[in-house]
Amino acid sequence: MSDEERNRLSARAARYAQVGTRVGSVAARMASARLRGRDMFDDANAAAFTAALGSLKGPMMKVAQFLATIPEALPQDWADRLKQLQANAPPMGAGFVNRRMMAELGAGWRTKFSTFDLHPAHAASLGQVHRATSLDDQPLACKLQYPDMTSVVEADLKQLDILFALRRRLNTALDTREAAKEIGARLREELDYEREAKHVTLYREILGDRTTQTNVRVPGVWPELSTRRLITLDWLEGEPLLDFKSASQDARNAIATAMFRAWWHPFIRLGIIHGDPHLGNYTVFRGDDGEAAGINLLDYGCIRIFPPHFVKGVVDLYRGLRDGDEAAIAAAYETWGFRALSPQLRDVLNIWSRFIYGPLLDDRVRPIAEGVSPGEYGRTQAGRVHEGLKQHGPVTVPREFVFMDRAAIGLGGAFLHLDARLNFYAMFNEALVDFDVDALAQRQAAVLQKAGLAPPT
Repeated sequence: MSDEERNRLSARAARYAQVGTRVGSVAARMASARLRGRDMFDDANAAAFTAALGSLKGPMMKVAQFLATIPEALPQDWADRLKQLQANAPPMGAGFVNRRMMAELGAGWRTKFSTFDLHPAHAASLGQVHRATSLDDQPLACKLQYPDMTSVVEADLKQLDILFALRRRLNTALDTREAAKEIGARLREELDYEREAKHVTLYREILGDRTTQTNVRVPGVWPELSTRRLITLDWLEGEPLLDFKSASQDARNAIATAMFRAWWHPFIRLGIIHGDPHLGNYTVFRGDDGEAAGINLLDYGCIRIFPPHFVKGVVDLYRGLRDGDEAAIAAAYETWGFRALSPQLRDVLNIWSRFIYGPLLDDRVRPIAEGVSPGEYGRTQAGRVHEGLKQHGPVTVPREFVFMDRAAIGLGGAFLHLDARLNFYAMFNEALVDFDVDALAQRQAAVLQKAGLAPPT
């Protein structure tokens, strides 16, 4: 066994011990509460579990944020706490960054850049971003992965099983095992920056490069400055999205329109979504008039490519809800992966579906939701789903549901922050014009081949 392998096993063992101790102690408290006839998921245990995740930082917090958007995956008060977690891993120091860059690009790595700031511009759960310039003085963003993140992710995903097992003991109305597989698969993909580079190439093909007159800008990839654990992209200048909360209504609408098109158009036309609608993954660029003109789409680690038949199921569900066609709704849920639904369970799922599709079914200029704050988006509907599942469940959450749901909730929250007022019905139906699943399959195959990506299974 090499020194590198021994170090990796050692790091993994340490991470398991660290995570297992913190999460395991909460699990023991919950088991004790259950034996005493108390609520396993009370406020004290929720606070203890959130504190354990918050002290760990890293990918487990990203997992927690996924779970917080799935109705009934966790009790509402737990979901509320987990939504507040911030994925801020301690940044790597300058000396360590120098050694990491040497490992990725070789001893002479500095000669490949005109400038490189060893201090990160941004730090997140899996890596950190450094500003640099190319040898011809083009501004660059270099995302460098933290060391041994494979071990960290595997250790943290192991603890996800503990959380789901505890949930199943208390309430069997929702089976989240397929959702756990999906979260694990996508999180492992995020570790592969070579795949992320292909995702960027894919989105440049879909949305156009930064020189195109479009309201969504996609950076270019620098392959000669990228590896499996380092990705170098164009640096796109922009301002934080939340800085525009007090901008004009036209400016806020322009930003929201760009976000809508960046998400729904690739999905409806190609079966591809950007699955991480975190506000930090967007910045806003201004037009020649100084007003907000569109968004820079920055992070491409979490891209979900769906089989064409699943997209057809999403469209069929929309049309079934629009037309009140119960047979079409039932068939669409089957296509999504919900199996053997009773009419009562289908009615429960319709609560959530009508909430997500609601703005797309309403032909008028409106906010994404009325009378709720971003933090309350979907709360009422999730509570009604909770009660319905307790009475009529169980139901298994299909894998494909996870990222559709997460992206929809994330976008809705962003639109609420902006107080955007748009005709979502008109924009959605613009994307839906001439929808044909066979044509979608052909387009998808073509763009995936150009980007060097395999078709979905």
